[in-house]
Amino acid sequence: MSTFSPRVLSGMQPTGNLHLGNYLGAMLNWIRMQETHETLYCVVDLHAITQAVSVWGGPEVLRKAILDVTAAYIACGLDPRKSIIFNQSQVAEHAELAWVFNCVARLGWLDRMTQFKEKAGKDKERASVGLYDYPVLMAADILIYKATHVPVGEDQKQHLELTRDIAQKFNLDFAESIAAQGHGEAFFPITDPVIQGPATRVMSLRDGTKKMSKSDPSDLSRINLTDSADDIAKKIRKAKTDADGLPPEAAGLKGRPEAENLVGIYAALSGTSVDAVLAQFGGGQFSAFKNALADLAVLKLAPIAGEMNRLLADPGYVQGVLKDGSERARAIAQPVMRDVRKIMGFVVS
Repeated sequence: MSTFSPRVLSGMQPTGNLHLGNYLGAMLNWIRMQETHETLYCVVDLHAITQAVSVWGGPEVLRKAILDVTAAYIACGLDPRKSIIFNQSQVAEHAELAWVFNCVARLGWLDRMTQFKEKAGKDKERASVGLYDYPVLMAADILIYKATHVPVGEDQKQHLELTRDIAQKFNLDFAESIAAQGHGEAFFPITDPVIQGPATRVMSLRDGTKKMSKSDPSDLSRINLTDSADDIAKKIRKAKTDADGLPPEAAGLKGRPEAENLVGIYAALSGTSVDAVLAQFGGGQFSAFKNALADLAVLKLAPIAGEMNRLLADPGYVQGVLKDGSERARAIAQPVMRDVRKIMGFVVS
């Protein structure tokens, strides 16, 4: 019987500023899990280049973005002493395992991935192979460390299902070799998604039916982690709402996406439940609630921007965190990739 030690891996792309949705939908969970699990958090820079250069901006933009996202990780509360923080491209085993998984995965599986259809749009014939194939690289990111748990947003659940399918097929295809090499019944774990909290999917402040996004042309649609206190408060107060007041209980938020989004944000920032928020503010007007939410958001988020600025003033420190993290990550990934080569029959010197 194969057993796997609990290990967590997740990452974010260095494309654009991280925002409130990244913080509430992922980062808070990451911070909690570093206290209870072995955790690896990477800046997924190989994923950042899957679209045209005009989208990700070219070499200088990419370098700056990698350092910015790393600084954001640390400023939000990830501790390089507790978590392995690194950028994906410094661990070559991610890409090598992705090629192996390209030969395990099936086209039909990738054809079902809805994010490719959304990002490629009508002109999918001109999209890069990387954009189509990046869920396979994501599977390699996870399984090169034999991660058992991945904190993800709702929009990534489908990719986690693909990771599970790839792991299961590899385990079945090479079952005899896996057992012969002394790895038990399975070499890769069947990774579980971790989706927790009242704001796992934070929506746009301008349209409650759309996810908060770095790519939205309106900066008022999101709160960036680099925003000043004044900008944070302004965006909350300008957030779209409806004409009705706040309901006394959660059932009253159905069919009211903007109201549901703002209440969920307040609950996540305050560490309480939606019901608790409505018990406090239900029956009141949105103006008073938005003032309270603005104050709370400034209290929680403004210090992050200040800490990011401090860290980025010392890029040598941030680069040192990435170097150390990459060395620690490679120490885990290299033996796994060596075993994969042996299992598949490659000659390993």
